[in-house]
Amino acid sequence: MTPIGPVSGLAQDRKALRKELRARRRTIGPRERARAARLVALHADRWLHFRPGWRIAAYAALADELDASPLIALARLRGCQVYLPRIDRRRLSRGMCFVEADGLQQLNRLGIPEPQGSRIVGARWLDVVFLPLVGFDRRGVRLGTGGGFYDRAFAFRHLRSCWRKPLLVGIGYALQQVPEIVPAPHDVLLDAVITEEGVIECATGC
Repeated sequence: MTPIGPVSGLAQDRKALRKELRARRRTIGPRERARAARLVALHADRWLHFRPGWRIAAYAALADELDASPLIALARLRGCQVYLPRIDRRRLSRGMCFVEADGLQQLNRLGIPEPQGSRIVGARWLDVVFLPLVGFDRRGVRLGTGGGFYDRAFAFRHLRSCWRKPLLVGIGYALQQVPEIVPAPHDVLLDAVITEEGVIECATGC
């Protein structure tokens, strides 16, 4: 049955906003993309002061997403352990875990490269998570691709009034910021967003 009322209206609004923001993101040329990725890595390092032994989660970027490779390289240079998400292989499952980014990678059913190793860390035990996004606002509301994988992985944050980690940091282009995104009940808010223009700290946690 198709939901009606506010829920379906919110879904339709988000679908339209995703389409608009993806079109906006496609206007960025290769040189600007590469420059933005380098700047985001530098901003992240200056703000967080990466430390040896930190467990950092990032992602393998899709074509239009901000390339996380410079950020991953810099985190490794600082002695951090880097993890990438892996979607549960069971077709009906919508779960996600984080696997150390070492060795062989394989495309999943969504066309995203995933690590195939066995060294897995629970979402609660990561220090910093860098999330891809389609859009965001200053309050930390993140518009993703609509799969809900990150929201499910970090749903435990809804049970806390205060938290220290993992720090959830969205990374993307400045043009992906919008004045306001109406949050859905399942949305997990970001602690910060980093773009080529700098760091935007959001009012989450304590």
